[in-house]
Amino acid sequence: MSNIRQLDPSASPLDYYGYELRRRREAAGLTLAQLGSILFCTGSLIGQIETTLKVPTREFSERVDAALGTDGEFSRLVGLVLRSQLPSWFQPYAEMEAKAGYISTYQAQLVYGLLQTEGYARAVLGTRDEGDLDGKVAARLDRQRILDRDQPPVTWVVLSEAVLHQKVGGLEVMREQLTHILAMQKQRWLEIQVLPFEAGAHTGLMGSFNLLRFDSDPDIVYTEDFVQGHMTANPEAVKEGSVRYDHLQAAALSVDDSAALIARVMEERYGDQPDGRDLA
Repeated sequence: MSNIRQLDPSASPLDYYGYELRRRREAAGLTLAQLGSILFCTGSLIGQIETTLKVPTREFSERVDAALGTDGEFSRLVGLVLRSQLPSWFQPYAEMEAKAGYISTYQAQLVYGLLQTEGYARAVLGTRDEGDLDGKVAARLDRQRILDRDQPPVTWVVLSEAVLHQKVGGLEVMREQLTHILAMQKQRWLEIQVLPFEAGAHTGLMGSFNLLRFDSDPDIVYTEDFVQGHMTANPEAVKEGSVRYDHLQAAALSVDDSAALIARVMEERYGDQPDGRDLA
């Protein structure tokens, strides 16, 4: 027992989670293997989470709360843990995104993070091997929970047609991703348009950007470069972003025509897929 790694619970949300998991497990008189059998996982996985080598998921946390009778403690804590896995420069945006009542985004190269499948997110985040990829993927997918609320933000997405043709993660990943986008279009609070190549020069040529609107806070425009993100509530910047976005929406295909184009690209470029009539 003398070789057990000692944790500083104040070091990070992940360290606190691991510290509390070990403390609660030992208070219940359970070994790693015994708790693992209750949670239907290995004792090794629990040990890795306790020592911060693995990032816990929401499902794991819910099972821990049920097994140890912790009244939702780990289910609440895991949100902080997953948020901490996002890049430090991105965390302020993620916090504002979660508060927004209206999200508008133009994406020039990639599917917007809130719409990415696990396979697509893994391929995007895995282009550079920096730390725990599983944790980064889990953090990105956890952001999507805002779309599952009883009152989710109204979200409008304009995708460049290039996004559909950029093969990220292989054929199967792209089929799954485009199928997911078409399925998401059925949600009444989410609209997706495609800006076709035929649109020519347009107001989004400078790159991707997001607009966040709030009930009681100033609107925000957000952009990224390869180093970090840039978020501002400057009225002139927000006005310029809003005008550019209006032009992009006007130049993009209608929602129905966009769905038809997505289904066609999925069939022609990525092979077999579901019945296009149901999707479009």
